[in-house]
Amino acid sequence: MNIRTVGILGAGTMGAGIAQNVIEHGLSAVVMDADPAQLQRAVATIERMLARGVEKGRIDAAGAAAIRARLATTAELARIAANDLVIEAVFEDFAVKRVLYQRLAPLLAAGTLVATNTSALSVDELAEFVPDPARFLGLHYFSPAAVNRLVEVVRGARTAPAAYDRALAFVGATGKQALACRDGLGFAVNRFFCPYTNEATRLHDEGHDPAAIDQVARASFAAPLGPFAVMNLTKPRIALHAQRSLARLGAFYAPSRSLERVGEAGGSWTLADPPPAPDPAARALIADRLRAATFLPVLQLVGEGIAEAADVDLGARVALRWDDPPVAQMDRLGRDAVAGMLRPLLKRYEIESPAALIRVGTLGLRSGAAANS
Repeated sequence: MNIRTVGILGAGTMGAGIAQNVIEHGLSAVVMDADPAQLQRAVATIERMLARGVEKGRIDAAGAAAIRARLATTAELARIAANDLVIEAVFEDFAVKRVLYQRLAPLLAAGTLVATNTSALSVDELAEFVPDPARFLGLHYFSPAAVNRLVEVVRGARTAPAAYDRALAFVGATGKQALACRDGLGFAVNRFFCPYTNEATRLHDEGHDPAAIDQVARASFAAPLGPFAVMNLTKPRIALHAQRSLARLGAFYAPSRSLERVGEAGGSWTLADPPPAPDPAARALIADRLRAATFLPVLQLVGEGIAEAADVDLGARVALRWDDPPVAQMDRLGRDAVAGMLRPLLKRYEIESPAALIRVGTLGLRSGAAANS
């Protein structure tokens, strides 16, 4: 059954972005939030983006009006439950999501597909509060959700194949690139991106300048923005919350001191402009530390079967716009060089060498098609 109507729980930044993407691709969306002001902000944001599209000649006024007509808002949970697909996009708090699913459960229509937009929480653990886990999965959009092309389609242990196929078809129909993965904390992209940003903050704890770290990070991954600049856009508070979700995986994943401090305070990072130029030794150290903190979780998630190596690089290229993604780097560097980078980190956190390390050099993309699609 094709998905034609989508209910979105939460009218925050992500919920509004998902709604905009849905209505721009010919489907209907109804956004639910208990806060009328939040709903008004979401609608105003979408209308502003449509007006900008008219101004730039991407659509005409009639087309913008037709898109806007496919958007509705509500404060009633029952109006959400009757749609073909429900996407939950509320704050990343397990208790908040649990209560919401418990309220939603008795209202759901029999054929409704249910998805969470969580970025780091366990899909399988959330599925415990859905009446039929076979129709539950993750649809993790990346910010800005209306523009970023990647969506992680996360298969839970009990997600039915037919439900997963419906979700994949929906993602494609709304102009997104699906990254297929199974459930695991952080899924494919945040499993390595969060530790990369966390390692950047550890380097800051050790006296390195954030703007200088960003400069090295951009060069190391051919990235448009460094980790501190990204966190300033998405908020360090959100980065801290995601890192805490991953901390169950061990000490390497625990948040740094400065991430705890800045995230708890609701602050941002101060970035010098122009950034100070690190000396060659410091530049090499920063680059190696950031690469090691990225390579380790990639090797772990590939070894755990969460995602294919090619899809890791797909995520890095599409969601993060890294033109030199981690698997391609590891294959180019070779096993010995990667093992050398990992050795200090493995020793520091008493981690066993990841089994997937022996596959470095054969993890590659086979062809460039997946990464460039």
